[in-house]
Amino acid sequence: MLKAIANIMSRVGRGTSTDSPSPAASREPHGSGPRGGRRLVVAKFDSAQTTADNRKHWASADGLSPNAAVSPEVRRVLRNRARYEVANNSYAKGIVLTLANDTVGTGPRLQMLTDDATANRRVEVLFEAWAAAIDLPGKLRTMRMARAESGEAFGLLVSSPGIDSPVKLDLRLIEPEQVASPHLPWTRGARAVPSEADGIVLDAYGLPSAYRVLRHHPGEANNWSGPGAGAEPTFDTLPASSVLHYFRPDRPGQLRGVPDITPALPLFAQLRRYTLAVIAAAETAADFAAVLYTDAPANGEADPLEPMDEVELEKRMATVLPGGWKLGQVHAEQPTTSYAEFKREILNEIARCLNMPFNVAAGNSSGYNYASGRLDHQTYFKSLRVDQHNLRLAVLDRLLKAWLDEAALVERLLPQSMRVRGAATPHTWFWDGVEHVDPAKEASAQATRLTNHTTTLAHEYARQGRDWEDELRQRAKELALMAELGLPVAAIAQQESAPGRDEEQETEAHAV
Repeated sequence: MLKAIANIMSRVGRGTSTDSPSPAASREPHGSGPRGGRRLVVAKFDSAQTTADNRKHWASADGLSPNAAVSPEVRRVLRNRARYEVANNSYAKGIVLTLANDTVGTGPRLQMLTDDATANRRVEVLFEAWAAAIDLPGKLRTMRMARAESGEAFGLLVSSPGIDSPVKLDLRLIEPEQVASPHLPWTRGARAVPSEADGIVLDAYGLPSAYRVLRHHPGEANNWSGPGAGAEPTFDTLPASSVLHYFRPDRPGQLRGVPDITPALPLFAQLRRYTLAVIAAAETAADFAAVLYTDAPANGEADPLEPMDEVELEKRMATVLPGGWKLGQVHAEQPTTSYAEFKREILNEIARCLNMPFNVAAGNSSGYNYASGRLDHQTYFKSLRVDQHNLRLAVLDRLLKAWLDEAALVERLLPQSMRVRGAATPHTWFWDGVEHVDPAKEASAQATRLTNHTTTLAHEYARQGRDWEDELRQRAKELALMAELGLPVAAIAQQESAPGRDEEQETEAHAV
């Protein structure tokens, strides 16, 4: 009996298999065991064990491929819920808006880096005017918001004759629902076509070669082409060169995106439920103006009263209570002292999936000092730079190439050096800079970096989102005009160091 129990326990310790490999067999490569089958892994990981305690937690874990995991139905549910939360939750709306405003700001500015300075300047001016004509900054902010609440954004490169610019290229944004494969059986349990992934046609190398774009949004009433309800929606197949797809792939080979706020959706629901529960409890306590209670036992000396009887009270009224009864009020227990702490913790967890610090997500920096604010913002600003780089690769660089190809067809618009299709066009993009909370300290550090040659004017101006060439030209004009008008142009003297403040005062004085 004891031997049988020992055998059972040894099997449980090794897993579900009853085969016990020898130490030599466990060192053999995969498939080279004594029976030529799968060898048993001897290594033990607590997270790989399924127990009665963690069975429910890991019940939804699966081994689906990246595109099967984000199937059309899954993405549809996530999009609808994320949009609903953003539309009805003030925190969610503010977080998404702040993320778009901080990432895009007033829009990127182009700087050409070819050897022809005159051509560079002309292209920059023309592109800036065209970007303003199509409201490029506003569309980029919309794309960033769409990625946060819809998972992805698509832009079509189309021609719009009504644009107030010599170049009629336009960027038309569409929602993810309009990129789909209506002719494929995308029902639950259906098999996907390897050469097409929900509206994205793939070439032999697995790269997008074309996109199926529905002519009408599936949520519109006129999205069907045929007279009957069973007719397929009409769509166009556009080449990949005419479609900009902006999303964040979280797994290798992933072709469609999910909302950035997906991990926070249950937390938003909990925040709203708890807030409503606190309000309901406080309202319930406030609904009772006064209560009559007695310390006498049941059937005691107090005058008999009907339980739950209601009495209408008048203002500034003096009255006599029944014998043995006292007048009191229901003490409101809500909001509790932990209510503000709960909101802070859950907002902090919500903002974490976006690399956003709590004070930015909540719009409240009352608990921050100068040092902690700077430290928390470092991760956030680095995340913004990554998002700006993704926008540059997915949207801006391709948009500039398409614009140059269209502008080359307009007579005498571009310099001759820029009219060659496919020519090298080195360039960079400037974004809005981040203002320093202590300008004097930052200016001093900047002067030190320039003096010891650890930075350049181009880099320092770029940190502020400005073109160093434009700024120097403007400064030269100002100095020349000051000299012409006879205004004194004083040499920049090194400022004497002011008496330093106490380190603790320096840390606590500034609120971010």
